[in-house]
Formats: sequence, C-alpha cells, structure tokens
Amino acid sequence: MISYDDSLRAAISANLDAHERRAQPLDGRRHAAVAVVLVDSDPEHDRGTVGAAGGAAFFLCQRALRMSRHAGQWALPGGRIDPGETTLEAALRELDEELGVRLEPASVVGWLDDYPTRSGYVITPVVLWGDANPALKPARDEVLAVYRVGLRALVDAVPRFIAIPESDLPVLQLPLGDQLIYAPTGAVLLQLRQVGLLGQIGERVDEIGEPVFAWS
Repeated sequence: MISYDDSLRAAISANLDAHERRAQPLDGRRHAAVAVVLVDSDPEHDRGTVGAAGGAAFFLCQRALRMSRHAGQWALPGGRIDPGETTLEAALRELDEELGVRLEPASVVGWLDDYPTRSGYVITPVVLWGDANPALKPARDEVLAVYRVGLRALVDAVPRFIAIPESDLPVLQLPLGDQLIYAPTGAVLLQLRQVGLLGQIGERVDEIGEPVFAWS
C-alpha cells in the first residue's frame, strides 16, 4: 500500500519538478488537458475492477457509451481547452463538469509531458492533490463509471508493448486489475508511474503508440 499523505505529495512533486517536461507543438491539432487526481482509496464503495484498493489512488473513468468519439474507452477527467483558458483552468473545469470535484490551483502537484494523439489532439496532463474522499457526481452523459485505482496497482503493473501492422510505434498495454489501459491514457499513467512514483527522471512516452480504435 502507498499511503495517501504529505510525504507522498512531496515525493511526487519533487520528482516532477526534477523532470524537464516536454511540450509538443500543436501543428494544427487541438489542445486538451487531463487531470490525474490523487485521492485516498475507498474500498467500501469502489467497484474495484481496475486495480487494487488500499492507500493512495487516482480517478479513472470509463467514457459513456453514447458518446460520439471514444465511447466506452478508459480516460482521465479532461477535455478540450476553450479559447482564453489556461491549461490548468481547463483541467479544473473539466474535472468539475465530469466528476463534480472542485479543486483550486493550489492543488497542483506537478505536470507530465504532452502526449500527441492520432485523433488530432495534444494532451497536457496535470497531477492534482484531491481531498481524501471527495463526493463524486459523475456527468452521466459523459461518464459511464468512475473508479479509484490504487497507486500500488499502478506500481505493480507490468507494462507490455505489442506491434501492430498499422503503426511503427510500439503499442502500450498497461494492465490494471483485469483491464488493459492503452494510450493516450495508458501513456500518461505510465509516465506518472515511472517519473512521479519511481523517480526515473527523464523517461518519455511520446513515442508510445495507440491502438487503432483510439485513432478516431
């Protein structure tokens, strides 16, 4: 178990500060922000199908089946950055709109590398420190289900890479419980694991490929 406490926040913050974040040019792509929200586990209420409970955790969502793009896929809270918004403002707004969780700018723990997607986005991930047990109000038109996945499950996961004929990039499969999490979400979580939790400063994920179903 990884304890949800100030020492964890300080350790992740120090690791992300030491990591020189890599930004990606938009080059005609749209800019989006996602939030990696660190909270405490709630094994009494969590459905627990995507990772071990106990200790510090993060929110992972399954997108609503009725959505026009990426329906049913695993995702972090987030979305497109509106005109005039900063990346942080967008991440905090999307977190509130999707999960009903309101956080302040002071909740920022650090930032991960941009990830360019095949579907035409550049995703900027921000790591946030949430309340231990925030009340969730998922937006049902966007979120089918939301889970708390233990950081211990992320650390213990054994990432694997597969080759597909449609891409020269290795496609990530990140096992969490009985689910396989693919890029872009899997790439963000892998860098949180490698850099934020394990302190492997400088590890990159922008050359990790996505499966074909995530391209559109």
